[in-house]
Amino acid sequence: MKKLYTVYLLVAFLGVAHEAYTRQHAPRVNHTVLLNNQTRIVPLRDLQRRNIAYIMYNNEPALSVFGEILKRYAPADALPIPAQADAYRQLDGALKFYNTLVFVLNTADLANKRLLQLINAQAVGKEVILAVFGDGTKLAELDFFHFPIAWNPEITETAVKNSAMSIFGGTACTARLPQSFSARYASGAGFTTEQTRLEYAGVDALGIDHTRLEAKIDAILAEAIRERATPGAVVMAIKSGQVIFEKAYGYHTYDRQRRTAVSDIFDLASITKIAATTPAIMRLTERDIINLDSTMGYYLLQAQGTNKKDTKLRDIMLHEAGFVPFIAFYQHLKPGDLSTDSSAAYAVKVADSCYIRTGYYEDIMWPTMLQSKLNASGSYVYSDVSMYVMKEIAEHQTGLPIQDYIQQEFYRPLGMQTAGYLPRRRFDKSHIVPTENDKTFRKTLLQGYVHDQGAAMAGGIAGHAGLFASANDLAIYGQLLLNRGTYGGERYFKAETIDLFTSRQSATSRRGLGFDRWDPDTAKHYPSNLASDATFGHTGYTGTCIWIDPKAQLVYIFLSNRVHPAVSNKLISLNIRGRVQDALYEAINASKS
Repeated sequence: MKKLYTVYLLVAFLGVAHEAYTRQHAPRVNHTVLLNNQTRIVPLRDLQRRNIAYIMYNNEPALSVFGEILKRYAPADALPIPAQADAYRQLDGALKFYNTLVFVLNTADLANKRLLQLINAQAVGKEVILAVFGDGTKLAELDFFHFPIAWNPEITETAVKNSAMSIFGGTACTARLPQSFSARYASGAGFTTEQTRLEYAGVDALGIDHTRLEAKIDAILAEAIRERATPGAVVMAIKSGQVIFEKAYGYHTYDRQRRTAVSDIFDLASITKIAATTPAIMRLTERDIINLDSTMGYYLLQAQGTNKKDTKLRDIMLHEAGFVPFIAFYQHLKPGDLSTDSSAAYAVKVADSCYIRTGYYEDIMWPTMLQSKLNASGSYVYSDVSMYVMKEIAEHQTGLPIQDYIQQEFYRPLGMQTAGYLPRRRFDKSHIVPTENDKTFRKTLLQGYVHDQGAAMAGGIAGHAGLFASANDLAIYGQLLLNRGTYGGERYFKAETIDLFTSRQSATSRRGLGFDRWDPDTAKHYPSNLASDATFGHTGYTGTCIWIDPKAQLVYIFLSNRVHPAVSNKLISLNIRGRVQDALYEAINASKS
């Protein structure tokens, strides 16, 4: 009897364990059924041409997360459906400047004939999508609608997230109507789509022990903040297109006045090299507008007659051109070069209440770089001058300022909403994490003005620094690279272009073209102990990094402001970024066992 009872307990235990394992490792199911998608409007594409609004009743708290997810993919404005039908004309007027409308409704709302008339009228000249939740028997009310309908039988947070993600391709639609609800919406109806963008749905489908992973990363960041390596940070990781970790830590500053948020905007420092200048050069290279084996003198008239006229672009991208590593321009400022007030003579803003003489970059900085010492090429010497040069070449060949070119060609089409130069022109400074309290050059706390002195003197726009972004925007860019050039159903680069620039291209260093890479000297453990030899990305002086590992299908982002209130090397000496990266690998590897 005891043996029988023991066997019973063992079977029961194994059953519970199997159920827990199955629940943890079971693929996440999207029950959203996509209807009326003959013209393939869903998933949405061409984001750069869209003005999006989502419209719903204010008294639908269960649906509130819908807008949060939409805004991960593209700018979207929320507009309420009036409680009184006589106010529909005002809503109609408010919608006239939007070309893409998403109406979010409970199936109980489908009994409102005047509301349905309003919605149907919007389809004239606009693209309309209906997100419906609840009892499918009400779908018969929509028989006369011909635009896409995303229907989910449940009204849960998961269902609402899935519906919003489905509209942008964050998750695939494969579900079908379980029964016939009308002649138009018959059993088995539904369109199939593929995932084309990031998925924000947790880690359950990947079997990752999120609780354990979070505890490890929490401990590492607690140490970083306690040791004053940085007052705060954001960590984000994407595995196989799915966000597996995203969390903000600490505060903007050590006075603990404003908590760090995952949506905060950080000074990316040298990540600018691979997220602004390098993609511009990649685009121009694959279109045969520039040739990496041509010279500075060929593309820049100003370089002719200098010691750099025969310098090859390939050597510049590899940091093997022989350039000096750094020119401390700010140390050579003369009385009268700076002013606390703006004017025609001092039109370039360097920081709050700090302006530099108009034309200083063109008259002083750029000629100084062109005339600077040139050592023999072929040896690796990391140099910021390299990306000043490549920015100039890109602008000469595109005919556009680099800040406009990258927005037009990459950021807006990709749905990157915060990435760009000069963030104070676009965002309230409270959303931008401050960096150094500069007591020598600009004599102010830097918040929304680039930390790098040379980039600041160039007006905040340079090839090596000046870019600001949130973690989510970097995640989008990282996934584009991991996908070898595609994102959101669009191709931005040829796969061979991504492979060329991100793979090791030097016989003397670990570098790719513009990109930093995994170090073959394993004693350096760079960028981390467990990163694969295929890993590429870049770090930033302000305490940032992005690393993409094709073998692990992992994008890792770490954003911090280690230079606040003054430059500190503790983030590096404590190996905070590398240890967090390893914690992610450990969690992923454990999920496979």
